[in-house]
Amino acid sequence: MASALLFWALPLLVTVAAQHTDIDMHDMGWINAYRQGFNFQCPHGEVLVAIRSYFSEAEGSDRLWTFECQRTPAGLGEPMDCWWDDISRAGLEWTSTCTRNGLVAGVQSKYFEAVLDREWQFYCCHYGRRCPYSCWMTTDVPARLREEAEMVIPSYGYFIRGAQTTFSGVLRDRQWKYILCRMTDFECEFENL
Repeated sequence: MASALLFWALPLLVTVAAQHTDIDMHDMGWINAYRQGFNFQCPHGEVLVAIRSYFSEAEGSDRLWTFECQRTPAGLGEPMDCWWDDISRAGLEWTSTCTRNGLVAGVQSKYFEAVLDREWQFYCCHYGRRCPYSCWMTTDVPARLREEAEMVIPSYGYFIRGAQTTFSGVLRDRQWKYILCRMTDFECEFENL
């Protein structure tokens, strides 16, 4: 009797578990649908501090994306100017760092069906004459292609300045290395990459 009950209950448990996973995945606050473009900008005076994405081969080898912002420290002041920096091309490897010592405060992207990839552009903001220092690059995000990806700034006072990314034409996915920097407490006369 118990084995017959288990035989009937097991498919129900598997269905409930699958629904729970789908619900969790859909409650993440994704800013895009698969194969759709998006434009995300942090509120004025805030910069990106966390990036998360979820890959689906069935949905055009594309990712859902979500971003989190945080107010910059008071000592940094208000942004003097913000702009959309260079566009990266779909299907190619690229490196992009905000020009004019800018910090990443937004992202826009467009999906290209022919390549099963996206082009990207960072929204950058310039804070007075502050300069980046102690810059470093994260490890690959995601660690393996086609996995869920998450990058959170490891410490308050670090900022995203840009990224380096590689594209696999075979697996149709990207890995990112984010460029993180601190900013000087004083004005400086040069542009630091």
